[in-house]
Amino acid sequence: MPELPEVETIRRQLAPHVEARRLQAVEIHDPRWPQGTTPELLCAQLTGARVERLGPMAKYLIWELDGDRHLLVHLRMTGALLLDADPEPSHTRARITLDDGHVLTYVDPRRFGTAQLMASRAERDRYLAARLGPEPFTEQFTAAYLRAQARGRRAPLKSFILDQRRIAGVGNIYADEALHRAGLHPLRPVGSLTLAQWTTLKQTIEDALADGIDAKGASIDDFRHVDGARGSFQDRFLVHTRAGAPCPGCGTAIRKLVVGGRGTYVCERCQPRPRRARTVAVRAASQPPPAGRSGR
Repeated sequence: MPELPEVETIRRQLAPHVEARRLQAVEIHDPRWPQGTTPELLCAQLTGARVERLGPMAKYLIWELDGDRHLLVHLRMTGALLLDADPEPSHTRARITLDDGHVLTYVDPRRFGTAQLMASRAERDRYLAARLGPEPFTEQFTAAYLRAQARGRRAPLKSFILDQRRIAGVGNIYADEALHRAGLHPLRPVGSLTLAQWTTLKQTIEDALADGIDAKGASIDDFRHVDGARGSFQDRFLVHTRAGAPCPGCGTAIRKLVVGGRGTYVCERCQPRPRRARTVAVRAASQPPPAGRSGR
């Protein structure tokens, strides 16, 4: 799923082509893409609109249109926006022709992506505020904020980072990379971190995201630039998807765990497992298999 760096990469590439342009023609071929309306109505509302600005907000790409209208596009797992794609991609769900002749194609094999038109900035802000916490790189994103949000909670640290209501824009890739840089285990109870540790983690989250932006995103499966090219942050991964490979810091084999249902990569020497989780793992490993099972 595109995370903050991938959305920012798309914004930077697309903005020079769409800002100050009008949407001359809009075609929507997937009734699941528009949220809260029909393809026919959304096409009518968008046709002729002028794009004032293209902006990111966490995992959303926000089209600020004339008349104080705001189109929120979420690519989800497999969505991509391609400019002047030739030939026509398979799984095309929508097509926008700009007034200078360029064509923007929305492609989504799994059809999870969405588009939602907001009637005003106030409506947009209410919608996002109900779903998203502060973004990294903003004044609101501080170690003190993170510590206050985590106080008294025992959820795994990685699950907390992935909660968009706490931190907006960070997904699986950048959570793994940030935790490794901070030397913190993803299973660490979130309420147990000190303010100093939150200060470090706040910085490593922003560092990982900044490196992702610099590399123009990570292309593991479906993420593509607007010209179809791949990002390169996957070539810089320290732990993510590197199970069995040596940790670049200490040489220990990287392990793959499951935290909150998400595949998670960790060096358990650089990121020591919390004592309780370590005890449970040892106890489970020492117990004999149930009767009738080989234990394989």
